[in-house]
Amino acid sequence: MACRISEIVLQCHDPEVLARFWCEVLDFVELDREAEGCIEIGPREGFGGPQSTIFLIRTDLPKPGNNRLHIDVNPTDRDQAAELERLLAAGAVPVDVGQPEDATWHVLADPEGNEFCLLRTRLAPV
Repeated sequence: MACRISEIVLQCHDPEVLARFWCEVLDFVELDREAEGCIEIGPREGFGGPQSTIFLIRTDLPKPGNNRLHIDVNPTDRDQAAELERLLAAGAVPVDVGQPEDATWHVLADPEGNEFCLLRTRLAPV
């Protein structure tokens, strides 16, 4: 028997802003507010399905530098260039973390500077 990732926990300064951003990026919805400053977002089907949820927890601690763990996303209904435009319009910003100039992925950051990558391969929606 094995485990599966059910939730990704992200500490942040403003859970409201990041909840809106990641809901836009992933077509997620707000699922729960467990306490002041804690928001869980995920697929419309809710917790326990094939996709992990994201639990955003408010913190006053500064971001310590580059993430040691980051999220990779793939477009589902458009090519990478069109998806990049959509993510930039949603508030993502390009980031240079030393990726090669000819990289097939784009390194971006969410509104609080958490890095994530937009990969090239289009995946079927879940």
